[in-house]
Amino acid sequence: MTRKYIDCREFPSEMHCSVAISADSDQELLEAAVQHAVTVHHHADSPELRTQLAGLFHDGSPPVASPRAA
Repeated sequence: MTRKYIDCREFPSEMHCSVAISADSDQELLEAAVQHAVTVHHHADSPELRTQLAGLFHDGSPPVASPRAA
């Protein structure tokens, strides 16, 4: 099983969020990413948000160094 991750450092924001989240399953990662997006970034939980976040998942583990912004 390949770990998956999503990394806020890829997306510039006013708060300069440096959170990267990883998990063993897409569903677990999606739930954690949605919670983060809603709580920290004040997004509304919606099917569109969930689809967008799932499309940003990467295989593996987040890099130690900050990735280049998208």
